[in-house]
Amino acid sequence: MPSQRALSRLGRVALAVLTVLALVGCVPGAGSSDVPRRLAAESGAGPIHTTLNLYAYAVPKVAYDELVPAFRRTPAGAGVAVQQSFGASGDQSRKVVSGAAADIVNFSVEPDITRLVEAGLVEPDWRAGAHGGVPYGSVVTLVVRAGNPKNIRDWDDLLRPGIEVVMPNPFSSGSAKWNLLAPYAAKSDGGRNPAAGLAYVEELVHDHVELQPKSGREATEAFLQGTGDVLLSYENEALFIERKGEPVEHITPAVTIRVDNPAAVLAASPNRDAAQRFLDFMNSADGQRILAETGFRPADPDIAREFAAEFPAPDQLWSIDDLGGWAAVEANLFKAGTGSIAQIYEGVAR
Repeated sequence: MPSQRALSRLGRVALAVLTVLALVGCVPGAGSSDVPRRLAAESGAGPIHTTLNLYAYAVPKVAYDELVPAFRRTPAGAGVAVQQSFGASGDQSRKVVSGAAADIVNFSVEPDITRLVEAGLVEPDWRAGAHGGVPYGSVVTLVVRAGNPKNIRDWDDLLRPGIEVVMPNPFSSGSAKWNLLAPYAAKSDGGRNPAAGLAYVEELVHDHVELQPKSGREATEAFLQGTGDVLLSYENEALFIERKGEPVEHITPAVTIRVDNPAAVLAASPNRDAAQRFLDFMNSADGQRILAETGFRPADPDIAREFAAEFPAPDQLWSIDDLGGWAAVEANLFKAGTGSIAQIYEGVAR
């Protein structure tokens, strides 16, 4: 029989999820959480002759709101519209494998691209393009209430008694995997002491994570509605809500992980040339500046230097390669039934 604490948590989760669904205007099973249809309204874009379907994870909408009209104003983008679908990264990837008509994808984690490669939908050499197939990224950060009333400064503070943490579920959301890998890397010394990293993750998940929506954006909305003391999130998401005037601030831990958000063109896309032009624009100097201006760390080192003041460097920034690469991380940590972090979550569910 579930414990009283579990029942209490379940009630809070149900209430918060219903609130989130109302805020984002969707219901379960209704498809992507946000499908903008401004296909003919962007000024100066001209008539449309090609429409690209973009499937992306939940939080980069703020960037695409600027990237798409800017692309359409270039010769390469003249007459090209981009219909956008946003949602939890893993869910979006599975939708494309199941037949969603995508031309270009942009996911939170590499394994969601790998799933498409294994299904024959993306070329195996997708990382051979500009910036290794990763046009931008971020770092994992801690979002707190304005004034930081709980005095949250670093990873250890999340384990203090009574601290409630909000983050999405790692089995639907790529951002949640990054959120867990950041403290895991910090506490394991970049994977050298996995037992220490897993001990931290287990205590965090068992005793402090009170809400796990499907996507990073839904986690943000729940936090803004008053759930929890700390939101584990991307730096770009923190900057987005701060710039909207929400009563929050963010602290980037001294030791965290570099987030890489990959993008790829579908191999059999009927609009493959146009999709590649759009991806090329994202990787161009103009596209990289737009990404930086909307809170994402650009992949182009020259543009990154231009925005160095906007994106301070942590004392120690681990990468997924430091942990052995995504294939090893997925197998060792997140694989259902056998992955160490997966087993931690299965223990919480029992």
